[in-house]
Amino acid sequence: MGDQVTVNPADIDEELDVTAWDCPKPIIYARKALDKMSSGKILHVTTSDTCSVKNFQSFCKQTGNELLDSYLEDGNYHYFIRKGQ
Repeated sequence: MGDQVTVNPADIDEELDVTAWDCPKPIIYARKALDKMSSGKILHVTTSDTCSVKNFQSFCKQTGNELLDSYLEDGNYHYFIRKGQ
């Protein structure tokens, strides 16, 4: 986590707060949000799900979306995903 690029908050196109949900709902809701977005747009996902680190890495690889950055802060995981083609 946190080894990628720092995302400027002004570049975020959509916010998704799924802190109330555990696996697999954060991925399901992220997929739905990304499906509604145009290519190149950035989604910021916030979750408290401790399984989410590997889940979001795998999700992005499988779907062709780019995981730009991720970090843990105050018990919440933050993911910045750029919608692929």
